[in-house]
Amino acid sequence: MSLEKNKALTIWLFVVSFLIVFMVVFGGLVRLTRSGLSIVEWNPVSGVIPPIGEQAWQAEFAKYQQTPEYQKVNAGMTLAEYKEIFLLEYFHRLIARFAGLLVAIPLLYFLFKGIIPWRRSAVYILIGIGFAFQGVLGWYMVSSGLIDRPAVSHFRLTAHLLTALGLLALTLWMALKHAYGFPEPVPHARQTPAFRLAILLMIVLVLQISYGGLVAGLKAGHASDTFPLMFGYLIPPGLLSVVQPWWKNLLETAATVHFVHRWFAFVVLLMALILYGTTRRRANSVTVHRSLLLLMALVVVQILLGISVIWFHVPIVLALLHQFTALCLFIVALFIIYRLVHEPVPYAEQLRLRLGPQTT
Repeated sequence: MSLEKNKALTIWLFVVSFLIVFMVVFGGLVRLTRSGLSIVEWNPVSGVIPPIGEQAWQAEFAKYQQTPEYQKVNAGMTLAEYKEIFLLEYFHRLIARFAGLLVAIPLLYFLFKGIIPWRRSAVYILIGIGFAFQGVLGWYMVSSGLIDRPAVSHFRLTAHLLTALGLLALTLWMALKHAYGFPEPVPHARQTPAFRLAILLMIVLVLQISYGGLVAGLKAGHASDTFPLMFGYLIPPGLLSVVQPWWKNLLETAATVHFVHRWFAFVVLLMALILYGTTRRRANSVTVHRSLLLLMALVVVQILLGISVIWFHVPIVLALLHQFTALCLFIVALFIIYRLVHEPVPYAEQLRLRLGPQTT
């Protein structure tokens, strides 16, 4: 069976895509329960076995008691309470190991069986390397919260999130290519206004998700519990004057990051509306139109979830739904781009694109 038509390989890519989404959401649960810093060492092999017996638990707890999180946030925590957060982070790491094996073992099988020819293996190997890199980056993120502050670096957390999105995009794109039989991109498809708007929409969406990562890392969701007003103002004064230079507030000040994230969501909605109008005028396929309707519906749901998270003081269930919906938006936007690359371009538009804007 050819590479393009191998069902097992296609299923594997979709399963890996699902695993990435699941791990991002589970990581959100770990963060929201303040469990991520409960295991203070990174032992990829020996860490598979949890503490066994009272003495082992006491030893693990003693390590945690030396961390800033225990000393500044959880001082007085009991061993029983520690076990709860430890086990959540333990299962997080265990699932990550399982996901790594689910990536590595089938990949090696496909390679050595010749299902993936070595000359075409680079992108698949890159997916495997990406998973390994995520593990290293995850520990690099966690280690930032074990030194002098009881929280991980919001920059490292956002980097961890963005590399997960990149890995998801690569894996899902390949899964779609397999599912559709590796069709060739349509000539001039990447030059159409619809495609360019779709790319711009994706950039805006990733920027908004990045701000979501900064909000999470800074715990900026707690900065204000009112909407649309914030501290009694539509635009609170002093958002760009907390630290200097002014632009650092856009990345480091919790209230400013929160403000940008809450209103930039409407830019995403506006971009989706513009793209929908453009594709309607170009008479794109029903699949593209329905995907855009789904995208716009998801943006509205995401905005409502974001407002609810603010109003109800960041409850875990709503916060996780908010994070999951962001991933769904990313997936739908990626699918729209894929479809636009492979949809026929009307002859008149091809002629205009080929000959330039002066053609009449």
